[in-house]
Amino acid sequence: MPVISDFSLTASVAQTKATDFTLTTDPLSRIWSTHLESGTGAGLADKAFHDQRTLAASATEDLDLAGGLTDVYGASITFVRIKGLFVVASAANTNNVILGAGTNPWATLLTATGTVTLKPGGACGFFAGSGDAVGWPVTAATGDILKVANSAGSTSVVYDVVIVGCSA
Repeated sequence: MPVISDFSLTASVAQTKATDFTLTTDPLSRIWSTHLESGTGAGLADKAFHDQRTLAASATEDLDLAGGLTDVYGASITFVRIKGLFVVASAANTNNVILGAGTNPWATLLTATGTVTLKPGGACGFFAGSGDAVGWPVTAATGDILKVANSAGSTSVVYDVVIVGCSA
């Protein structure tokens, strides 16, 4: 089954300042993007996982990138390399969503102890360029866990996750 992926990050900022006779505007509009066809080399990806998930108060979960996830069709997914990762915390959350660290951490993106904290409504996205054949490697059994944690014990959190990568 082919997998075709498009990833992008967009920044749009407009600054204005009134001067004596004019209004000066500094518009910024940038889009960074990549397109991946189906396969396992540079500019390619052949596996995808996406889900909306809920973590109870103070709960954690391990997303096992090498065999612990299933695709939309119910088939087990084993990623060898990740080419794109997007995580979005629900704006309705009270607590933060924390990514990274843990046991057997997938450390090629965040290092073994690094974390990213997503405040309510926050998001992060990472993607490899179309010329990148490696992306972020996954090492089965020793470096394949993306830990996701609820930062506090008061309420549950909801987050969306999209992971695209290669089987070889």
